[in-house]
Amino acid sequence: MAIVYDTYQREAPLRLPLLGSDDPARVVAWRHGAAVSAATFLAQVQAVAATLPTATAAVNLCEDRYAFLVAFCAIALRGQANLLPSSRAPQAVDEVMAAHPGCYALGEQALDPAPRGYRQLPPLDGAVAGEPAAPWPTIPAAQMVAIGYTSGSTGTPGANPKSWASFHASNAGNLTRLRALAGPRFSIVATVPPQHMYGMEMSVLLPLLGGVGVHAGKPFFPADVAVALAELPAPRVLVTTPVHLRALVESGIALPPVATMVSATAPLPVELARAAEQRFGAPLLEVFGSTETCVFASRRAAVDEDWSLYDGASLHPQPDGTLVQARQLDAPVALADIVSLSDGGRRFRLCGRHADLLEIAGKRASLADLTRRLLAIPGVRDGVVFQLGGGDALGVHRIAALAVAPGLDEHTILDALRRAIDPLFLPRPLKLVEALPRNETGKLPRAALLDLLGQHDDE
Repeated sequence: MAIVYDTYQREAPLRLPLLGSDDPARVVAWRHGAAVSAATFLAQVQAVAATLPTATAAVNLCEDRYAFLVAFCAIALRGQANLLPSSRAPQAVDEVMAAHPGCYALGEQALDPAPRGYRQLPPLDGAVAGEPAAPWPTIPAAQMVAIGYTSGSTGTPGANPKSWASFHASNAGNLTRLRALAGPRFSIVATVPPQHMYGMEMSVLLPLLGGVGVHAGKPFFPADVAVALAELPAPRVLVTTPVHLRALVESGIALPPVATMVSATAPLPVELARAAEQRFGAPLLEVFGSTETCVFASRRAAVDEDWSLYDGASLHPQPDGTLVQARQLDAPVALADIVSLSDGGRRFRLCGRHADLLEIAGKRASLADLTRRLLAIPGVRDGVVFQLGGGDALGVHRIAALAVAPGLDEHTILDALRRAIDPLFLPRPLKLVEALPRNETGKLPRAALLDLLGQHDDE
């Protein structure tokens, strides 16, 4: 099948606006219970941008979502790219910084230890001196404004650059779907980090380009989500994950009325989707995408097994996956997902995906990368990280590890891993063995790994 490349980015204007609205009074964010206007936001962005050093890129480590927005735009206005490691673990940050010589790190907190060249944002709560410079800023359409990192099947985190034109294009698709459910104006509470591409699209780009206001926090517990939603005006949109959704449903906590909910990062069981819709009286939109592609499809999982493609997106099945074409992509991107198409190619059903990839609560990793980090620990001679069977209702499986490390104990290895990986992906159990059951080609049969783990569990 011939692939027709979309012309969106080639025909994009030379420069594109930093904000999708030139209304200085419109609300960009709610922070500490108060609304932050576009005029205040831009003045703070420009003040921070004036203090940043000359560089090509900066690691954006801000946890407060409003601080992330300010830092993201300040970095972009300086012509630099926001580096978004797949984890905030010091080793992951160090690896990304090593790949970008001369870069620095930026955050709102005092970190100890801090990455090299770390800069702390000034307080963003006080009054801003002066108004934003006029006219309101624009960014070159082709400028690389972000590089998202995700662990692929090779075990090496892959860099995924995003231009400002590509972000404008991907945001248009998300905004169209959400406006159909929530109306032309809405506000967002997100439980996912802004560094994750899903969090970037739903809680950074929508406020910047879609005229949407976002809550500055990252609520985790159900009670925190309820408080955050109550601080925003209706209509409200909750951007979350299956893990958080299940906690909300089971908590029994009443939420302020929401217009719609959005879920991603892991498969959404239909039972959970239906329970959430019934419990909170709002439709639940599940979106489909990746760090490589951004979101390009969605479905209402409670009533539909098939996904609907965004305008301008198309899929091209391959023997080992699928090529994705979308307006935000310069060229088709290959994903490991296997799909079957229907409705003239405008809808699809997932038939499977690469088993190596892990997605838990908005965080991503791969078994190969986790194994690589295990093997990098001094004293570990051999090792492997793998998933156990019998996943929970969300399809999340426990992660286990076997290691050959004479002279070390399990606690020492786990302590070393805590510095290298996100705690969500720490293998438990981790067992020390004399040798791994490699076959004649050096591979590790899954059955042999489970047998060896079972032997040690019985001891």
